Amino acid sequence: MNETSETAHAGSCPICGRRAVKELRPFCSRRCADIDLHRWLGGVYAVPVTEETDEDGAPGSGGKDDHTS
Repeated sequence: MNETSETAHAGSCPICGRRAVKELRPFCSRRCADIDLHRWLGGVYAVPVTEETDEDGAPGSGGKDDHTS
């Protein structure tokens, strides 16, 4: 594959929509990569979580050891 066909398949930058460059894929520039990193670190992006349940289906306390002395 040649350089132009690789660049054409790189897609577009998720921040600004410009063509992504191979070295910074999926971003078009270091600036857009830094913007994305700031969004992750600032909590703009978040992975959804679900509450864990015990084996019997009851909600867990979230602690590692549920036994009390």
